[in-house]
Amino acid sequence: MLKELQLVEYHPDTAAAYRDVIKGLLKPVKELPPKLFYDERGSQLFDQITQQPEYYPTRIEQKIMDQHIDAIAARIGPDSLLVEYGSGSSQKTRTLLDHLPRLAGYVPIDISRDHLMQSAARLALAYPYLDILPVWADYETDFALPRPNRPVRHKVIYYPGSTLGNFHPEDAVAFLWHMRAVCGYDCDLLLGVDLKKDTTLLNLAYNDCAGVTADFNLNMLAHLNRELGADFNLDQFKHHAFYNEAAGRIEMHLVSLTRQTVRLIGHTIPFETGETIWTESSYKYTPTELATLAGRAGFAVEKVWTDPNRLFSVQYLTSKNV
Repeated sequence: MLKELQLVEYHPDTAAAYRDVIKGLLKPVKELPPKLFYDERGSQLFDQITQQPEYYPTRIEQKIMDQHIDAIAARIGPDSLLVEYGSGSSQKTRTLLDHLPRLAGYVPIDISRDHLMQSAARLALAYPYLDILPVWADYETDFALPRPNRPVRHKVIYYPGSTLGNFHPEDAVAFLWHMRAVCGYDCDLLLGVDLKKDTTLLNLAYNDCAGVTADFNLNMLAHLNRELGADFNLDQFKHHAFYNEAAGRIEMHLVSLTRQTVRLIGHTIPFETGETIWTESSYKYTPTELATLAGRAGFAVEKVWTDPNRLFSVQYLTSKNV
């Protein structure tokens, strides 16, 4: 008999998020926080991005997981609590769950409530004996992990998809410390990390021919129109993504195609022709660079698995004594 899922709700602070919107749009270089991508429509579009032929990270990461799953599962071990940050559709998670029959529990955390519950319900059908404890939260804020019914030997954070790269390096270090504060300073981390590579491949990955990434980027403005009553004209903005080699990151922007003004929650935001809104960064790392960054947050890289072409990596990190 299928157990009813009990959602733990931390109600992401939309008021604070919207203050960040105004603050970001009033900066000399306009910017918006990437978390605004992930309303229900944005989450659906991101799932479509992962299926585009140009977008290698999801496909390569899955191959690495499939090839090395026995070694990965052995490191996680039985009676662990698996905590997934930004769980989304939880597709890659199934590879882990298939090889971890004795998990103490699984905690998916996501900012999109509907997407989270749909994914958790599908997993509950597929894994009826697994204690699934979904958490609706902005995982950059403080929250407490729910307790599974079974005893927990240790906690392992799962953070796939190279999402850590969305943080600037200093912010990434702070966020890793925040993970440890929430999950325990003795937790382990299974991390997806996109590696530095040929810039042509990187640029293609964020500019797919079908235009799904462009729709995903523009949906951020549609989100603000829906939620804040803003009057962005999506036809007057264009998706632009490129690899900034000096900074080691992909940058995604929305470019204003004309001189215009946008109104939202009592503010008027002017745009010049060609002015951009910086919507996302995606930093790429060498294994050495990632180890140095993680070390500043008290993590030690224990094992790195890569594909033969070293396009992507899955890394297992353990907490150091600090």
